[in-house]
Amino acid sequence: MTDAFYTGSGAPPAGIPGWEWGDDLCAPFVELLPVSGASISVLRRDGDATTVCTSDALAQRLDAMQFALGEGPRWVVARTAKPSFSTDVARESHPDWPVFGAGLPTLGVGALFAFPILTGPVLLGVVDLYRRSPGALDRDATARALSLARRVAAPAVREAMRAAADEGSPEAKRHSLRREVHQAVGMVFVQLDVTTAEALELLRAYAFSTGRPLEDVALDVVDRALDFRDLPG
Repeated sequence: MTDAFYTGSGAPPAGIPGWEWGDDLCAPFVELLPVSGASISVLRRDGDATTVCTSDALAQRLDAMQFALGEGPRWVVARTAKPSFSTDVARESHPDWPVFGAGLPTLGVGALFAFPILTGPVLLGVVDLYRRSPGALDRDATARALSLARRVAAPAVREAMRAAADEGSPEAKRHSLRREVHQAVGMVFVQLDVTTAEALELLRAYAFSTGRPLEDVALDVVDRALDFRDLPG
């Protein structure tokens, strides 16, 4: 444990000495739990999420995949406000996130866990955790993860607000790209006379089939370099 995260203030989570949050909100989850990486996102009213931290490149990729595909443990937790566990992603079926799940073994992901960030009954966000090797979290680790997820609520919301106000921050840039996705959804909605949900699925399907990030496809639509009326079929 490092003094950067545990300085003796605040009520400690179960089994953790006195501490307070440092600048890296993801670090305590990786240091105190048997996981390889973490990301934290704060949910927004528009159904999107603001990512406030990722612990490493793979955590960042998993975060981006869940946004682009619109499926994954994060969205299960967002719907249910309950933890989600996949202890062996290569062997288990994933009816709630089949496309996201199909690509995980090739990325070197063995297990995934997602925990709700709650303040009372209110769901504020999600903590996503991954392990390189398969395996469940034991009872103590699960209790610790739930406790950390509750206690990260206030600093996570503050960080999301700070990032939104800082136009030059990486999260602000990601949010700008996500606004482009919503704009592209509206344009495809008009082009093809489909529902907004269908328009988003068409964008995601096109991005997946062409091997491009969803945000890049959305920018092409917004810039009128891509018109779905011109696509075959």
